[in-house]
Amino acid sequence: MPVQESIAEAIAAIQLLTASGREIEAAAELVLKALKAGRKILACGNGGSAADGAHFATELACRFVGDRRPFPAISLTSDGGLITATANDYSFEELFARQVRAFGQPGDVLVALTTSGKSANVRRALEQARMSGLDSVALLGRDGGDCRGLATVEILVRHNSTARIQEAHKVVIHLVCELIEPQLQTLSAESGRS
Repeated sequence: MPVQESIAEAIAAIQLLTASGREIEAAAELVLKALKAGRKILACGNGGSAADGAHFATELACRFVGDRRPFPAISLTSDGGLITATANDYSFEELFARQVRAFGQPGDVLVALTTSGKSANVRRALEQARMSGLDSVALLGRDGGDCRGLATVEILVRHNSTARIQEAHKVVIHLVCELIEPQLQTLSAESGRS
């Protein structure tokens, strides 16, 4: 596929997000509410979605634009020992659900990403979040698959290309950060711990 066609396809996928403006705002509100209350964000996904979840956690725990204090966000894909032990001793399907059970508390928010919606371990994480009293945001692709309807807020990119869905998910991550960053800056200034 020529470069120009790929770029046009990427732009078209990102433009699909205009139909999800309310959901993106709702996701930002959930994340901000948790952080303002001193709660944390947990993020999970597989492959490129794992990297996108880690990206989101990094934007919160380090910084997005300006200097501010860090906010608690954990990528559930970061601990190789825990991941391999859980996959070995239980199953790959339980990989994230066990961590949600271990680290999640009511008031926390799980951000779960899957381009197919068919990732069993992401589905189990969303189910565990609900059982543990966490709110959740699901970034989904295609028709949402088995993960559809499990999250407090879901943002669905109705596209069939994994790459294009991931590109749109990255835009969602940055949109959420842009929406909450002014409030995080204010919280940082109020706490005096930039």
